Amino acid sequence: MIGIKALFNRSQCGRFFFDIDTSHQELQNPMIHFELPSAIRELVEARDNVRDYYCQRMKEFGSDVALSFTLDGNLVGDIGEAISVELFGIRLDDTRATEGIDGVAPDGRTVQVKATGTGRGPVFRPTAIRAEHLLFFELDFKKFRGSVVFNGPEHTALKYMPPKFYEKNEQRPMTPKQIRRADEDVKEHERLPMVGGV
Repeated sequence: MIGIKALFNRSQCGRFFFDIDTSHQELQNPMIHFELPSAIRELVEARDNVRDYYCQRMKEFGSDVALSFTLDGNLVGDIGEAISVELFGIRLDDTRATEGIDGVAPDGRTVQVKATGTGRGPVFRPTAIRAEHLLFFELDFKKFRGSVVFNGPEHTALKYMPPKFYEKNEQRPMTPKQIRRADEDVKEHERLPMVGGV
């Protein structure tokens, strides 16, 4: 980590601490890391309590299956969208009328927001309309930290999808390595600035 840090405080969503990490690539594309708010810690602790409760109950009934109660899917997607509002000022589309577009950036660009809580890459499906911009967050629920893995034009990320992706009407994942490589292709002027000037 280099010594650039900023504290960003929002009254409704707690505190975010940002580190700009340039240890893995050139200064032109630093990865931004942030601490998740205390409400997320409470959510994870509640999930852990549910997991521990059912683990014990299942043992009492003779089952040794270990259910993980992974935080993913719609919940993680919603957390990612909320983070996009707080970090980048995205105005979410409350109608959800346009598949593939979650909101609009302060400069008017349409934005797709994706997030993972499992360390996987983003998943895409062919849509009639593509967003102009993509934000992809990786959330570490054990360390209560997140990273902005991709911040750039969506078409830059989609270049790493196989050609048949557009021919089939099915979801396709991108690997973590591919999305990081795509982020390296983003020019600095193409990135959305963080609100608060970090």
